Amino acid sequence: MKEITIPVQDIDPRILLGVNNAHIQLIKEMYPDARILSRGDELKIQAPEHQIQLIEAAINLILAEIADNGHISLSRVSELLEIEKGETTTEPKDSSTIVFGPNNLKVAARTEGQKEMVAAARVNDIVFCIGPAGTGKTYTAVALAVRALKEKLVRKIVLVRPAVEAGESLGFLPGDLKEKIDPYLRPLYDALDDMLPADKLSLYMEKNIIEIVPLAYMRGRTLNNAYIILDEAQNATEAQLKMLLTRMGIESRIIVTGDETQIDLPKNLRSGLIQAQKILKDIPGIAFIRLSATDVLRHRIIKKILAAYERADSEKS
Repeated sequence: MKEITIPVQDIDPRILLGVNNAHIQLIKEMYPDARILSRGDELKIQAPEHQIQLIEAAINLILAEIADNGHISLSRVSELLEIEKGETTTEPKDSSTIVFGPNNLKVAARTEGQKEMVAAARVNDIVFCIGPAGTGKTYTAVALAVRALKEKLVRKIVLVRPAVEAGESLGFLPGDLKEKIDPYLRPLYDALDDMLPADKLSLYMEKNIIEIVPLAYMRGRTLNNAYIILDEAQNATEAQLKMLLTRMGIESRIIVTGDETQIDLPKNLRSGLIQAQKILKDIPGIAFIRLSATDVLRHRIIKKILAAYERADSEKS
């Protein structure tokens, strides 16, 4: 058995516990081996180790809902408990496995470059992963962030992308701001869909436990206890990348991914990813991982396409 304490300051205990402790009874019905005691402004929980993280996560979701709405229904408590318990608790069986998604989908580091990226993320605060399309940079980074959230190493995930593609301006795209920006963030949504059940992902995004935001919206923020991913970093300017890195707060981690051969910035702006490799390379706690065509996991012809472009670039140089 393991014991934890969850602080519940500023929450009316009657709302948290429910009428005649109905909310707590519901948790005990789902986890019969658990003991839950309410003492003043804290909850003490005793449960087998494999259950206690699920109970803690469910209670934190309940607390977040009460903080947002001022109340919570018994049916909503049941729904949150089902969301937590419905997620697989299977532990990775080998060192390449990063996380398990819905239906026991295994998300693993499948190439040497991806394994190097995973290893670097374990021991460094900031990891830059640079390589061509199809090498799994974004997917692996999102998997590492989801694992950290599941293991309670961080409290939230912030996924960031520059809204720059092929020189297009957002002002010329149809729709409101969200409709303009969503296409640029779609690869991040797709990765998350593989790693979290739809209802849980929706809940996490509703509660801002997972945020997906354009890079320009990061200015002025400080993110504590967060896993931050900057994707497509080759399209961040030098000033923007510096701004993103300095958003890092206490107990936070950052992964920066990018492909320096696909810079879509206007010619008068320089890529922050190019500059970072020169000026940050000797700082302890920052790692640079380079993936190559050997790490490509898409259609086999992609490797040949990349090789052809590399030859053409060499001949041009």
